[in-house]
Amino acid sequence: MHSILVKNIDALARSRLVTVSADASLVDVSNLLLDTHISLVVVCDSHGAMVGVITKTNMVQQIGRSCESIGTTVASDVMTRNVTSCYPTNSLLDALSMMEKSGFVHLPVIDEKSKPSGVVNARDALRALMAEGKYEEALLRDYVMGIGYR
Repeated sequence: MHSILVKNIDALARSRLVTVSADASLVDVSNLLLDTHISLVVVCDSHGAMVGVITKTNMVQQIGRSCESIGTTVASDVMTRNVTSCYPTNSLLDALSMMEKSGFVHLPVIDEKSKPSGVVNARDALRALMAEGKYEEALLRDYVMGIGYR
C-alpha cells in the first residue's frame, strides 16, 4: 500500500482548523467550540505560530474549577501548552499512531515554523486509509484476473 501522507487530506484538515490568539476570551473560544465539527481550537502567538490548544475538555475543566471567572479568562490561561502535532509530510499511519499513544482524536498539522495548516481527525484519516486499501485491492484483483492494471 502506498504511504498516504497527511497532506493528502489537506482539504479536510484545513476545514477543521480554527485558530485564536493567546489573549482571546474564553467566552469567544467556547462559542467556536459550539460547532459540532470543531473539538479543538489552536492557540497562536502574534506571529501565527501554535503555542497551545484548547479542547472541549479544557473548557469543561475550567468551568468546573472556576465558573465565575469564565468572562475574564483568556485562552493562554487554559490552553494545553505541550501539544502533540504532525507535519503535512508525516504519513497518516504515523499520525494515527501518535493519536492512539496520546489518546487523542484530533492532531494539529503544523509547518516547520509551527504555523498551523489544519487539524487531522482520526475518522478522516481512517477513511482515507480504507479508501486507499480498497483501491489497491481492486488493482490486485484486476491484475490477477487478467484484466491488467487500471
